Amino acid sequence: AAFIANSDRGEFIINLELPKDATLKETNAMAQQAETFLLNQEGVSGVFTQVGRTTAMFSGGGGQANLSEINVKLVGKEARSFSTDFFARDMKIELEKRLAGVKVTSGPVSFFGGADESPIQIIVSSTDFDKAEAYAKQLLAWTRETPGALEPKLSYEEGNPELKIDIDREQMADLGLNLQTVGATLQTAFAGNTDAKFSEKGNEYDINIRLDAFDRRNAEDLAALTFLNSRGELIELQQFADVVPGTGPSQLERQDRINSVTLLSKVLGRPSGSVGADIQAKMAENPPPAGVLIAYEADLKNQAEGFGSLGLAFLAALLFVYLIMVALYDSWVYPFVVLFSIPVAIVGAFLAMALTMSTLDIFSILGLIMLVGLVGKNAILLVDFANQRKEDGLSSFDALLDAGRTRLRPILMTTIAMVFGMMPIALAQGAGAEWKNGLAWALIGGLTSSMLLTLVVVPAVYLLVDQTSALLSKIFNRNNSAGGQAANKQPKSTPILEEAAV
Repeated sequence: AAFIANSDRGEFIINLELPKDATLKETNAMAQQAETFLLNQEGVSGVFTQVGRTTAMFSGGGGQANLSEINVKLVGKEARSFSTDFFARDMKIELEKRLAGVKVTSGPVSFFGGADESPIQIIVSSTDFDKAEAYAKQLLAWTRETPGALEPKLSYEEGNPELKIDIDREQMADLGLNLQTVGATLQTAFAGNTDAKFSEKGNEYDINIRLDAFDRRNAEDLAALTFLNSRGELIELQQFADVVPGTGPSQLERQDRINSVTLLSKVLGRPSGSVGADIQAKMAENPPPAGVLIAYEADLKNQAEGFGSLGLAFLAALLFVYLIMVALYDSWVYPFVVLFSIPVAIVGAFLAMALTMSTLDIFSILGLIMLVGLVGKNAILLVDFANQRKEDGLSSFDALLDAGRTRLRPILMTTIAMVFGMMPIALAQGAGAEWKNGLAWALIGGLTSSMLLTLVVVPAVYLLVDQTSALLSKIFNRNNSAGGQAANKQPKSTPILEEAAV
């Protein structure tokens, strides 16, 4: 099962990520090497590259000089012998070998033409970030062992390199400095100070004063930065603080205002719903510790919500079909006979999808909902004609035989016409055809099984319901007649009692 079946659109995206200190020129050089390699591959019709920005970032941040994205377009499905997903994986592996120090990822193209988000997204959140991170790493290990999971990763990264200053406050006070003076001097040295202004011809311009780039290149330059204390002495930073290299988080994630880490994974060769179900089964065996919350996004969330809504729609369709037939038949019993044609259609739909290896997605479920109205037609033809023949004086058995003979031809004609009408959609092989194949096969399987089994199941249920109704009616009438006879047997008064009463 999946929210939407995987589709071969003949396009995929390659993302290149260089080290965070890479320049735009270096990123562009690597992107050009990747372009040259991809254009020399058989089946590639064109590429489009963005350097310094990716389409996956459209919802939030700006560009980053160490990122680039290559949109690869392939020739039509009829002109190649490979699928887009497996070709994209092979290109990723080859580019990783050729581009040293570059992280390469591949993925399908979304509905909007950009990089598709990972279908598997599991958010691990907790007030204690260390707990969330630990369970997320354990979840990452399980995902890597799950068949069909491709390139699983965590959204949390170590971040950009930075220098951390660990200040000894007592030593700083002994040297005649305070935290406010130190902070203001560091800010001026690295970010600058625009308190000074320059005025010319009525216009005022900021003058940004900061330390020269030559004096702030590395940790040694920062450690040698001087501060003027209250006694007029110059004090170096290394006299009261330690300067150590470290990393700062590139982004902070929160779920409902709680620190969180997101597991991201793509899928290959299996539906996203099946991969997600395997991961959830592993989580059920090893539940998260107390205080750690789990939430789902992307396909897992959409599938749960979509399947739930469509399930309610399916039940509503059954109810409405039953109520309209109650009004038309003026009976509460015979509509139940018509509804027995729906289970045999659902069985045929699932069988056809299994034989054609179609994915159960929202489009396939829409086909099942459509079957509620389509296959009920066959049962209505039989039941309605059988009721007419019974009014003419025939027994239930003879009426059903006559209905089967007379209504067989219209049932075959209408059902076969609908089946052949769905064949072009079911057999389509173009780009994106997988999204519609499942719906068509569900309808074909359901209509075919309904055509064959309705002629057997519905008459049998009709006869059973008729016999049961007759038996219940006979028992009810017998009880009523027995009650009536008991009421008629009144005790006769004797003459003495009658005289006494007078």
